Amino acid sequence: MRKITGFLIFLLVLWCSSTACGKVYIDINSPAFQKFPVAIPEFKNLGKTGTEERLSAWFADQLSRALKITGFFEIISKDAFLENQDSAGITAGEIDFSNWSSIGSDFLVKGGFSYDDKNLAVEFRLFDTIDGKLIAGKKYWGKPDQKKTMVLKFADEILMALTGRVGVFDTKIAFVGRKDNNSEIYTINFDGSNPVKITTCNSLTLLPHWSRDGSEISFTSYKDGNPDCYIVNLASKKTRKISFLKGLNLPSSWSSNGREILLVLSRDGNENIYIKHLDSGKLQRLTEDRAIDVSPVWSPDERKIAFVSNRSGSPQIFVMDSEGKNIRRLTFEGSYNSSPCWSPDGTIIAYEGLSNGHFQIFSIGENGDNPMQLTFEAGGGESPSWSPDGRYLVFSSNRDGRRRICVINSNGLNLRVLPGIRGMESFKTPSWSSHLNLY
Repeated sequence: MRKITGFLIFLLVLWCSSTACGKVYIDINSPAFQKFPVAIPEFKNLGKTGTEERLSAWFADQLSRALKITGFFEIISKDAFLENQDSAGITAGEIDFSNWSSIGSDFLVKGGFSYDDKNLAVEFRLFDTIDGKLIAGKKYWGKPDQKKTMVLKFADEILMALTGRVGVFDTKIAFVGRKDNNSEIYTINFDGSNPVKITTCNSLTLLPHWSRDGSEISFTSYKDGNPDCYIVNLASKKTRKISFLKGLNLPSSWSSNGREILLVLSRDGNENIYIKHLDSGKLQRLTEDRAIDVSPVWSPDERKIAFVSNRSGSPQIFVMDSEGKNIRRLTFEGSYNSSPCWSPDGTIIAYEGLSNGHFQIFSIGENGDNPMQLTFEAGGGESPSWSPDGRYLVFSSNRDGRRRICVINSNGLNLRVLPGIRGMESFKTPSWSSHLNLY
């Protein structure tokens, strides 16, 4: 896993009762799921000298924002708070939990900080207001400019404590940003912050795909005239060309060990699917049909590959085993289905399908059961990609005349639009990273 060098946040203390650790509070997959109300009052200033009062509200506001965008929490308005925050503490013995349960808050986050102009220490504590018990608590310290990462780290911890699965605040989304006739690859954090330009090809650049460990991104670029396939190493910033045969060289899914990548090549006149063995350079052809076969993606266990083919007359999703055998058609509804992506648990395939003149995001069981339309946006939805925890899908949508990157929960709810980048006209083909150990 790639680590950010120079990061100095350390974990000091973990509090967690054995009962709380074994309890999953929120079943986000339940048909009756409702957002859970949480209160986050201003953090206490625990320092004696050189403190920064504005941090009290900042920590509460940033954590509220982080939890809100997950789609799982309803943040209780500060106007409803009954507690006297000037005299209240941050430990269970100092909290009157009836002040919080009576305003409808099931959970409470308390925190405190100390700051000496050089170093920052922050405590976070999550409580169950009904039982009046601590669920989880941690203390971090580091440099002042690392305070947002402290917040996002504890937001992940809250999701782990309440749902049994860690959040995705340590992930990134890669996508194509276009201006005029050129496009480049960019990355952005899950919460929409910190856009970074990855390529400088000064040409048409397409189709970013993360390696499983998040250390590299593959893409296609016309920088040398032909649509060739490249890989960029995010740590060294070095780019290497891995496929430059005549015609299309389109990368797709990576193997878990990072040594193989699925490619679409048109070297023989029509598009077919290959495995590129990166160590040896060997090509292994998987499809032999005269039809067009594109957009291959490995299942999480790499035993199957979903792909798109027009061998049935129109573009549809098919599934084959990893050697290219036992091909079966998966989608039968709709005249144009494309861009499959496999959920992290291997049970669902999301894809784009034509509906009423627009592409929308759909999902279907890996055996063809339970087809479901997830988006109904006027701007449509294209090129879905799963988050590593399976809770979200990112996709592109043509909103307000510009194509933007959007995120929804896996059930199609809680749509949010990621901010654009100044000077860019449109954004396409997003790809979600694995966990990157950014902390």
